[in-house]
Amino acid sequence: MSATLGSLLQQLEPEWSITILEALPEVAQESSNPWNNAGTGHSALCELNYTPEKNGQIDITQAVKVNEQFQVSRQYWSYLISKGMLPEPTRFINPVPHLSFVWGEKNVEYLRKRYEALKDHPLFPGLEYTEDARVIREWAPLLIPGRKKSEPIAATRIVGGSDVDFGALTEHLLDGLVENGATLRTERRVTGLKRLKDGTWRVSGRHEVGGTPFELTARFVFVGAGGAALHLLQKSGIKEIRGYGGFPISGEFLRTDNPEIVAKHQGKVYGKASVGAPPMSVPHLDTRVVDGQASLLFGPYAGWTPKFLKNGSWFDLFASIRWHNLGTMIGAGLKNLDLVWYLVTELLATRKKRQEALQQFAPKAEQKDWYLITAGQRVQIMKKGPDGKAVIQFGTEVVSGGDGSIAGLLGASPGASTAVPIMLDVLKRCFPERMTGWEPRLEEMIPSYGTLLSDTPKKAAKELKDTAKVLGLAV
Repeated sequence: MSATLGSLLQQLEPEWSITILEALPEVAQESSNPWNNAGTGHSALCELNYTPEKNGQIDITQAVKVNEQFQVSRQYWSYLISKGMLPEPTRFINPVPHLSFVWGEKNVEYLRKRYEALKDHPLFPGLEYTEDARVIREWAPLLIPGRKKSEPIAATRIVGGSDVDFGALTEHLLDGLVENGATLRTERRVTGLKRLKDGTWRVSGRHEVGGTPFELTARFVFVGAGGAALHLLQKSGIKEIRGYGGFPISGEFLRTDNPEIVAKHQGKVYGKASVGAPPMSVPHLDTRVVDGQASLLFGPYAGWTPKFLKNGSWFDLFASIRWHNLGTMIGAGLKNLDLVWYLVTELLATRKKRQEALQQFAPKAEQKDWYLITAGQRVQIMKKGPDGKAVIQFGTEVVSGGDGSIAGLLGASPGASTAVPIMLDVLKRCFPERMTGWEPRLEEMIPSYGTLLSDTPKKAAKELKDTAKVLGLAV
C-alpha cells in the first residue's frame, strides 16, 4: 500500500520529496511477503464469500466491486510496465486459473446459481461451469482421485486468473521510487508522530542498529505499517482513531514443493468457509509462483499470538488498549461469539484435523508431502458502527485526519490487489484540492479512471484484453 501510494504521488508530483521508513532490514517482509499471503489477486473470480446467497438469490454486488478495483490495479501496473517503471511481468505476476469447487447438493445448487448470475457479466468473461468429475479432473487433477463417485460436486473456472507475488511487486515499486529521487531508509522504527503548530508532522524513532534516534518533518504522513498502523495512528492523537480496537489473528498454511504433486495442480481453488469462520479463512488450494518456482499452499488455518506483526512485540495487543476502545473490543467480542468459537477450535486443531481439511480438497494428499508454514499476522479491526454499537470490520479501513495531513490503513485483509483504488481514495481524502488538476494524468495511467467498466461492456472487454496482453495473462 505504501509503495503504491508513493508511486502514484511521484507520477503526479515528481518534484515532491518522498521518504519511506521501514523498520526491518528489507522491505515487504510482513504482510506483502509472498509466503505471508495467498497471492490470489483478490478479483472475486473464485472467492465465494463475495457472492452470498440472500433469499435464494445470488448477490454479486461485492464481487463486481472487488473485480472493478482489481482492474484498476491491473491498468496501473500495465502502465508502469509500458513506461519501463516495472520490470517484465513474470517477475511479480503469472497466469494461474481461478476455480471454485464445492461438494454436497446444497453447495452445488449454490455454485450453479452463482455461475448463472456471473456468466454474462463483462468482468467475468469465459466463466465455465461443470458438475462432471472428468472435466474437473482435467482442470485440477488433485481434486478428484479418492473422492466418492456418488458425492455431488461442481466447479467453475476462469483461465484469466493470476498469481501475484506482492513482495516482489512492492520491491519493484520501491526500486522505481528510489531511482526517481525518493529516499528509502531501512531499519528505522517509527515510535512517535506529533502534530506541530505549523500543521506539519514530526516523525521520530530510532535506528534499529545501535538505537540512534532520528527525526524528520513532513507535510503529509501515510501509515502503511500493517498491524502496527493502529499503534502509530493512536500515537498521532487524531480523534478519528478513537474507538478503534484491534485483535490479532495469525495464519498457517500447509505447503508442498514436491514437483510431482505441484505439476498436478495448476490453479487457485477456493471452497466455502465453515459456519462462523471469517471471510479471510475461506479454504483454498493454491498454485504459488515465487522466484520462478511453483509450490502449492493449502489453508489458511487460524493461529493466535498477541503480536500485531510477525516481527512485533508480545505486548502489542495490550499496548493498543485505550479507554475509548475497550468497550468496543468487549462489545465486538460478545456480538461475534461464533467467530471466537471458530478461533478456539482452530487453535485446538491437531495435525490430523488439518490433514483432513486438506483431504476434503485433495483426497489422496499424504501428510509426508506437506509441511506447515506460518503466514502473515493480521489485525482484525473493531469499531463503533453508525448506531454506536461495536462491530467487526472485515476488509480494509482507511483512517485519515480531518485536515488530510495524515492517513493510515487498517484491516485484517488488506487486499494488496486492490491497493491502487484504495490509494486513489487516500488521494481524494487527503488532497481534494489537487484532484481536478491530477485527473488528466490519472486518466492516462488508468484509462477507466472515474468510470465503471461494468457499465460499459465494450470498454471492459478492451481493458481486460489490453492489460492481459501487457501482464502476460490469459483473456
